[in-house]
Amino acid sequence: MTETSDIWTGKALSYDRARPTPPPALLDLLTQLIHLPHPALVVDVGSGTGLSTAIWGERADLVIGIEPNADMRTQAVRKALDHPYAAHIQYQEGVAHQTGLPDACADIVTAAQSFHWMEPASTLAEIARLLRPGGIFAAYDYDFPPALNWELEQVYQEVDQRLDTLMQERGLTGPTGAFPEWPKHTHLDRMRDSGHFRFTREVLLHHVEQGDAARFLELILTNSRSHQFTLKTITKQEIGFDRLTHAAFQSLGSEPIPWYLSYRVRIGIK
Repeated sequence: MTETSDIWTGKALSYDRARPTPPPALLDLLTQLIHLPHPALVVDVGSGTGLSTAIWGERADLVIGIEPNADMRTQAVRKALDHPYAAHIQYQEGVAHQTGLPDACADIVTAAQSFHWMEPASTLAEIARLLRPGGIFAAYDYDFPPALNWELEQVYQEVDQRLDTLMQERGLTGPTGAFPEWPKHTHLDRMRDSGHFRFTREVLLHHVEQGDAARFLELILTNSRSHQFTLKTITKQEIGFDRLTHAAFQSLGSEPIPWYLSYRVRIGIK
């Protein structure tokens, strides 16, 4: 994950502004499933700017975010200073398959919008090592983009397909191209097949946030594939990003409207 994390360098502020915060119901669900309303330790691997970490500040005695990218981690630490439960929140450098934390220390381990970047066998072995008996692992992701306007999403799909086509044509995918990525729809199968969990299942959650055209466009540019623009292997003009920009402001404007987010939560009980 260390090399993969480089694609987020320089994007921490944008990522933190545009990306959604996990739904509060997630905390209620996970703590209910392990019969522990106030966990002693939550570990959040691939914690990014702390959006999925700081939410545990009030609920857990301690939450530790593990993040390899220095820019993302710095933003998380900066935000934590103003958090009312700052004393309960820590961040440290590390990768998901080698956290450096003690055996059986965690009640809950989470991977928010990040498990697809992690080599599954070594990561799941590390998570199993961290979890106490009866602890829970949750790998969760939201469907991208949020559901907010079908005409806009149709344009987004066309622009995204154009980007995908250009990446394939230019050899920017596969073993010699883009960073390795494991399909999200196979998360649960990998968790089940690992043998580390006595019970696995998928749960769907719903969340609503507010956003305007500017946030939507910033969100799109925090997608990992937008790294191609930074590398100048593909330009925004080639994929028709100006068309997407026009559609966003035409559809959404500058007044925030509800964004409907669907979360897919894959859980494993040790």
